[in-house]
Amino acid sequence: MQEHLKVNILAQAPGQDPATVLDGTGISPFFAVHANLAASELAAIALERQEGVLSEDGALAVYTGIHTGRSAKDKFIVDEPEVSGDVWWTDTNQKMAPQNFQRLTDTVRGYLAGQELFTQDLYAGADPAHRIKVRVVTTNAWHALFARNMFIRPPVEELADFAPDYVVLHAPDLELDAATFAIRSATAVTLSFGQKLIIIAGTQYAGEIKKSIFTVMNWLLPPKGVLPMHCSANVDGKGSSALFFGLSGTGKTTLSSDRNRPLIGDDEHGWSDEGVFNFEGGCYAKVIRLNKEAEPDIWNASHRFGVVLENVTVKSGGQLDLDDASRTENTRSCYPTHFIPNAVENGRGGKPLHVLMLTADAFGVLPPVAKLTPEQAMYHFLSGYTARIAGTEKGLGNAPEATFSACFGAPFLPRPPALYGSLLRDRLARGNVSCWLVNTGWAGGVYGQGERMSLKHTRAILAAVLGDKLNDAEFEQEPFFGLSVPKTVDGVPANLLNPVNAWADKAAYAEQADKLVQLFAKNAQSFEADVSADIMKAAVGKKQ
Repeated sequence: MQEHLKVNILAQAPGQDPATVLDGTGISPFFAVHANLAASELAAIALERQEGVLSEDGALAVYTGIHTGRSAKDKFIVDEPEVSGDVWWTDTNQKMAPQNFQRLTDTVRGYLAGQELFTQDLYAGADPAHRIKVRVVTTNAWHALFARNMFIRPPVEELADFAPDYVVLHAPDLELDAATFAIRSATAVTLSFGQKLIIIAGTQYAGEIKKSIFTVMNWLLPPKGVLPMHCSANVDGKGSSALFFGLSGTGKTTLSSDRNRPLIGDDEHGWSDEGVFNFEGGCYAKVIRLNKEAEPDIWNASHRFGVVLENVTVKSGGQLDLDDASRTENTRSCYPTHFIPNAVENGRGGKPLHVLMLTADAFGVLPPVAKLTPEQAMYHFLSGYTARIAGTEKGLGNAPEATFSACFGAPFLPRPPALYGSLLRDRLARGNVSCWLVNTGWAGGVYGQGERMSLKHTRAILAAVLGDKLNDAEFEQEPFFGLSVPKTVDGVPANLLNPVNAWADKAAYAEQADKLVQLFAKNAQSFEADVSADIMKAAVGKKQ
């Protein structure tokens, strides 16, 4: 076996024993294994294998087939005795019996053994005290490049004796027989916390790799007293952090990209006693209708060699058409964080001074900015509200649809949401942290009638919050949710700040506000039993 490995494994890292690059995977390969290749090598091989095409700027553009987003209904956690009682079992944390997982593992290992393979040894977690080592094994060069961009790339000398904590077996072209493994479809994204093994099969969408490791970090960190977060983060000139929570479409990536504030990361972080640290070494930006003037850093990062573009149209001559949503609204750009000019090199920041919870309220009810008490912060964190509108997802009608995702990332929470909420409340209580709700959605009417908050006004709000200009501001209480709304913010029209003032029809506003309150209250039933009464009272305004 040793001789076989020496012949077939092409190890990139100096000093790395070729016989160890598949340790922990259970795979005995029959064909070449490309271990820890650099971005240039992976891009070249991907083009040779016709996995994608180059843009005129050198980005590698790929198409992910029928799966252009996560397959949430095909996600499973193995029901192992040592973890079963601690898992938050839901329709996105579905149980897989150990015997079915073993059958799946054997099938995928056998399949991968007969393929040309690409491996990457990477870190998740910029703080060495909370870092895990991840070995990704995949059949496509572009998926290996995605993983290399997305996670933290160890120095070459640290690869010589790399021993993975978690292994990802990635078989995107393997369609599974649903009956054989007691699953829903030909696709499965399965995590075993007991075996520290992730198996992804039947989907080309690379975000499954990223989010599976995020789920692992959400499992590992809470027992250590560290809060894992689905948020972006940046720092001020003194190194103090600001956190931006928010679901897709709320501006989490856009608003954290600020030339005046170095970027820690755009999506996944931990908050420990020492401060904030990125889980990743890359960004995964949504780029549909990306505007160069409004988001120059993301634009520039997406137009260069080494980037992976998912489902972005490349026209003749290699020109990108970022406005084309014919494949999906969820077009993506994956690039290393250092492609952002002012990114924090070590992926770490100091303790947060400001927490911002972003929502795109398409009902036109929530104020563009409101200061939250710690109790309100926990309520809105556990609610994780935004609204979806027609054009962003298939099957939506003309009316906005409220969406609640606990902790702004329910699909990635393997433990009950109240646990993460309690960690947040504890972190807020320990320091002098201001917490804000920021609505990047609509004002003056519902979607289709009102107008969306301009990026200019939202950035003015952020400048006021992060510059501590609202510390001594005069506030008034909004009556439906009991939110404290500033009466003035530099650069923002006063009539927008209290949402009722932006509506010509006050009765229509009250009707929509009452509707949204009831939607929040219905969703809150899912966590009411797990939190103290003061949390539930925190969201009650005078109109309730």
